[in-house]
Amino acid sequence: MNPIVQKSGLSVAGLLVAGGCALGPAVAAQAAPAAPAQTSTSQTQRSAERILGVDYQAQPNFYYCGPAATRIALSAQGKALSQDEVAKLLGTTEAGTPSALDTTRVLNELTGGKYRTTEIRDSVARPDQVEQLRRDVLAAVDAGRPVVANIKGTTVDTVGNPHSYEGGHYLTLVGYRDGGDTIRVADPADPALGEYWVSLPKVANWIAERGYSS
Repeated sequence: MNPIVQKSGLSVAGLLVAGGCALGPAVAAQAAPAAPAQTSTSQTQRSAERILGVDYQAQPNFYYCGPAATRIALSAQGKALSQDEVAKLLGTTEAGTPSALDTTRVLNELTGGKYRTTEIRDSVARPDQVEQLRRDVLAAVDAGRPVVANIKGTTVDTVGNPHSYEGGHYLTLVGYRDGGDTIRVADPADPALGEYWVSLPKVANWIAERGYSS
């Protein structure tokens, strides 16, 4: 059986699935105006920096991180769905969203089939898996497709803020800089920040034992 699917059935504290969702703040969805895609490079230098314009919304409850992250990705592609609509398509319940296979399936249903699921099966991402993530993020973002990542554990962003999701979480990778050495994260469980930068290896290790849709 696919390890992504196997992990989706493991309960954490009887509430969240291992592939599921963050115990995020129960706040009302907050929308920010979509910004135009930004780039500091020409097409011949396209791997320096790019940030996609998205319509950010915070997740409204502890188990909607999958729908919220998927909706953020869809917003960059002109798809205006509610989190409830996305949750229904994903099969999200109070146990969360099962796996990156589901986010890939729904993104493809709604955007024409360009997304694919990539697993990082190891507990710590190998160098080749880090480089694969770099290639996938650059290719997807350059094509206007944010990446939806299923993560777990704790990491620290580039300005020193910790982000901890021991029960699992979904978030959206919406840009990169320094040729992909640093990744822009849109985090539906953190409306106080909304978006922040994380180094590529830390993002890869956050995804370790799970997967992403790119």
